[in-house]
Amino acid sequence: MLPIKERLEDNHEFLVNPHCQESLEASVKFMASVGYHPPWICYYACLNNQLVGSAAFKGKPKSNVVEIAYAVFAQFQHQGMGDKICRRLVDLSLQTDPSVIITARTLREENYSVKILRKNNFRFVGTVTDPDDGEVWEWEYVK
Repeated sequence: MLPIKERLEDNHEFLVNPHCQESLEASVKFMASVGYHPPWICYYACLNNQLVGSAAFKGKPKSNVVEIAYAVFAQFQHQGMGDKICRRLVDLSLQTDPSVIITARTLREENYSVKILRKNNFRFVGTVTDPDDGEVWEWEYVK
C-alpha cells in the first residue's frame, strides 16, 4: 500500500494517475479533518506496479476502535483485490496496535463488501446510524 501524503501537492504520482482523480483530493481533505496520524491514514493499493484501489483508516483509533474502508477501481473488481486490500488494512492495524478493535461499515444489504468482510473474519454486530451514510451495518474483526 502506498500512503497518501498530507498535502495534495506532495502526491505527484497520484495527481497524474487518472484512477486517483476523484478520490485523491477527497482523501487529503478527509485526513485534514480527522488529522494526519500515520499509519492511520489513506492509501492507494498497488499490485504489480499498478494502482488497483484505495484503502483507509477513518482516522486514528478512538476509544481503542478504528474503522477501515476500501474500494477497488472498476477494471479490477471481482478479481479478489478487495479481499487483499481489506486483509492489508487488518494486518497493518494489528502490527501497529494488536489491542485495537477493527470495524467496518457497509450498506444494509448483502453485497461484495459484506462478502469481503466475512472472508476476512469480520462478524456482523448490528445496525448503526452513520452521520454521513445513515443506517448502515457495522462489522467487527474477530482475532
